[in-house]
Amino acid sequence: MTSHRRTLALFDLDHTLLDGDSDVLWCDFLVREGVLDASRFSERNAEMAARYRAGTVGTREFSEFYIDTLSGRSPAQWLPLRERYFREEIAPRISSAARDLADRERERCDLVVLTTATNRFLVEPTVAHLGIEHLIATEPELIDGRFSGRAQGTLNMREGKLERLGQWLAARGLHREDLTVTAYSDSMNDLPLLAAADHPVAVHPDAGLAAWAAQHGHPVLRLH
Repeated sequence: MTSHRRTLALFDLDHTLLDGDSDVLWCDFLVREGVLDASRFSERNAEMAARYRAGTVGTREFSEFYIDTLSGRSPAQWLPLRERYFREEIAPRISSAARDLADRERERCDLVVLTTATNRFLVEPTVAHLGIEHLIATEPELIDGRFSGRAQGTLNMREGKLERLGQWLAARGLHREDLTVTAYSDSMNDLPLLAAADHPVAVHPDAGLAAWAAQHGHPVLRLH
């Protein structure tokens, strides 16, 4: 008798299914809306994005820099701006090829998960738009119904993506050894997750990930 290995597809979001970075786009959007002060924030936003690409920023510093933009308001108070942000900044940056890939994996796989370092509140509309049922994201803390500006739990970034995936599987009574995993990402920041997958795919990879993919013979995909 042979056991059936269930199939799992893992998608990163920024620069993978999305042509851009959701956190950076959110900050740029808030600056244009006058919610954030451009003279104080724009340069810091660009610096944070550059340090992420270089792999030199700390995970908590990175996560809470962006989560802090939500600080002081409730989810309900942010909803109108989040809706406009998604409609104007995110939806146009998801190509038909990216949607088609998500659709194919949804048809092929038993489970499809979008796993992102971006906070859950910000990416919920994107997951719904892509038709992906499951989301693992960095969790923003709420105190008395308002965002505190801090993250809670394990940050879903670098090695944290593997830890959070393990927690997600355990909560469903699943074991990694019973799954065949395909993982898609653009960034060396996701190397722990990609290296643990049965079928890693580099999507618009940064230089480090492109070199790793070439060295190990992994496919490279372009969607945008």
